[in-house]
Amino acid sequence: MALLACLPAATQTATGRYAAGAGGEGTVYFLPRTVVQVDVLVEKRHYRPGQFARYAERYLRLKDVPQKETCSYRVVDVRQTPVAVADTAKAFRLRFDARSAAANILLADDGRLLAINDRAADMPLPTQFAPAAKTPRPDPQQYLSQDILVAGSEAKMAELTSEEIFDVRENRALLVKGQADFMPKDGRQLELMLQELDRENQALTALFAGTTDIDTTLCRLFVEVPQPLERQLLFRFSAERGMMPKDDLGGEPYYITVSNRTELPKATPEQTARAAKRKQVENGLYVNVAGQMTSLVEHGTQRLDEQTMPAPQFGSVELLAGALFNKKFTTRLQLNPLTGGIHRLQADLPEEK
Repeated sequence: MALLACLPAATQTATGRYAAGAGGEGTVYFLPRTVVQVDVLVEKRHYRPGQFARYAERYLRLKDVPQKETCSYRVVDVRQTPVAVADTAKAFRLRFDARSAAANILLADDGRLLAINDRAADMPLPTQFAPAAKTPRPDPQQYLSQDILVAGSEAKMAELTSEEIFDVRENRALLVKGQADFMPKDGRQLELMLQELDRENQALTALFAGTTDIDTTLCRLFVEVPQPLERQLLFRFSAERGMMPKDDLGGEPYYITVSNRTELPKATPEQTARAAKRKQVENGLYVNVAGQMTSLVEHGTQRLDEQTMPAPQFGSVELLAGALFNKKFTTRLQLNPLTGGIHRLQADLPEEK
């Protein structure tokens, strides 16, 4: 964010619509509009067959063990979040004179007005995605005995490895029952011995059953909403290839629908007359009165995520009187960073002498 000092001008505090190339002193600011951020959590499962995969059923009675390396994908979750960006259709220029108490304005990096004579409003931050830490997989080679390594064929190696697996499982069962020849002295030692036997069993069994690596990644999309959307194609997804471009018909379509939920009352003739007069004067500060919209992500007949969020582009713009920023008192204004509406408005009255 940037903290900018206001520039003096020859007239009272005023707000005018900004046009590219327009001259004059002051500071240009924007009001926000809402963009829908769609986070798609995609799980990838990468299977690698074990060295003895073709002997899995013969020696371990494991049926239907895949013999080829495969990758598969699935959508784990879909989350929607409203994001504020500068609305270039709502650009205004602030002009101040020496009589103005509007000393400082605070702008976001993209030019959105955040505050005047105050800090930015504290808003809750969205939860960030953090992938789970991976646990190292034990190396099966360190558990292969000399007899297994010098076996004359792969079939013989598989047979001896299966015998080792059954020995490990039997030893574990004896430890649990308290019938092992060398029982540990305490519970902690027993726990460590069981953990080591579990690692050995896992590593050797993987030589037959194979291994599966599971990774979850975040795919982030941004959807512009200049107007309501009716089942607009969001992305395509394939169980074999994951996220795909919209024009690739090899993936199944996911759609987004955005509905305008704003109910604005009709203006009375008196309100219309005041609005026309206000446009001629335009002294003060423009702020948003945000509307609301509902965003729905669907896949077939399945409703994956539905959120109701503020939508400044479906609301209206109001003008705060320039008299709020005179020298008689100091006005502190915070705008909602997401909607551009008033978050807090406070006037510090001078102390009476």
